[in-house]
Amino acid sequence: MALIFSLIFLISSAVFAAASGEYGFSVEMIHRDSPKSPMYNPSETHYHRLANTLRRSILLNKAVALLDTAEAPMFNDRGEYLVEVSLGTPPFPILAIADTGSDIVWTQCQPCPKCYEQTAPMFDPSKSSTYKIISCSSPSCALAGQERSCSDRSECQYSISYGDGSHSNGDFAVDTLTMGSTSGRPVAFPRTVVGCGHDSAGTFSTNVSGIVGLGRGPASLVPQMGAASGGKFSYCLTPIGDSAESSKLNFGSNAQVAGPGTVSTPIKTKDIFDSFYSLNIEAMSVRGKRFEFPAATALGDGANVIIDSGTTLTILPTEFYSTFATAISDLIKLERTEDPNQFLDFCFKTTNFDFEVPSVTVHFEGADVPLRRENVFVMVAENVVCLAFRGGDGQSISIYGNIAQINFIVGYDVTRNSVSFKPADCSAM
Repeated sequence: MALIFSLIFLISSAVFAAASGEYGFSVEMIHRDSPKSPMYNPSETHYHRLANTLRRSILLNKAVALLDTAEAPMFNDRGEYLVEVSLGTPPFPILAIADTGSDIVWTQCQPCPKCYEQTAPMFDPSKSSTYKIISCSSPSCALAGQERSCSDRSECQYSISYGDGSHSNGDFAVDTLTMGSTSGRPVAFPRTVVGCGHDSAGTFSTNVSGIVGLGRGPASLVPQMGAASGGKFSYCLTPIGDSAESSKLNFGSNAQVAGPGTVSTPIKTKDIFDSFYSLNIEAMSVRGKRFEFPAATALGDGANVIIDSGTTLTILPTEFYSTFATAISDLIKLERTEDPNQFLDFCFKTTNFDFEVPSVTVHFEGADVPLRRENVFVMVAENVVCLAFRGGDGQSISIYGNIAQINFIVGYDVTRNSVSFKPADCSAM
């Protein structure tokens, strides 16, 4: 998955039709390695799971107001989050990666002759009374993107690939998508455009059925939710290892980020990668010393970084990374060591996470975001911490990863084209 916001939406079997008009609601987010997740492996240690997360991160570099406002806790564990949705009539639950770096909502479908192994039951479109394949002559077919094609029966086909080499191809269709919430009133979105995959492969877990795209394009779930999202969503990521703590994923009016400490930066609207939320970092500073961020970028419109809540590490231009990371390293009073997983470059020996860290600030356009220890370092072994940054290995796109976003309420508003940050204790929310 290009840039993954790995989430799992918790489902309910009932359906509540959404009418016009904006409202706010929240859904439960569970980390893929949380004991609540079906992907949880009790035989793995915390550090085994973290190593797997970092490996995935590097590979990926790449509607009237409801009477009861829905809310649900969000669980974080080791850098990824999973959400569940249901599809069809009657609702059929699927586990899907929520990806802020892509748009199409898709799941593996029966029959699936070229699918990756999936342990959960697979969606059967013939059993949904609301499922309908889109015709190639329909305007909705254009939502399948430039790689769309037509079948021999003039039915719309989608084809999508991701930065780690994963892909999915199949029928482009409409069906009812349902989300649950703690209010007990699930919300249904009729005629949601979805992909029904018959040829999928890549780095997907056997417990994952597909992807829910949360990007900026018209096929993304966010614009398809219409007034229910109002073009807004937000989240607050709890620190790595706090799998028992919770916060929330919010949509619509619940996603408003405001109050003391809130800063906002513009989403660049003309980037050539339309699915991404592209921002501009002007500089990053270490104990007051400012390091100007490279202006050259492939994103266009003054953007030089993609913010992604599913990419674990923050990926920086190679030369900038070396200078910036060295400045931090020189101020750390710990013995240098190597990452036992050989993923990260600047690592130190320590038996706990309570050590002095110099002030680090990210200077976005119009928004200074001061980072805390948990945003700068990640504990990769019982006695090893490493900087949670990595060089881009020659790639032209930088990524602001989710470790840098821990303990901030991060709000996306695609109507006003802004991303907001507000310091918070996400575990207490």
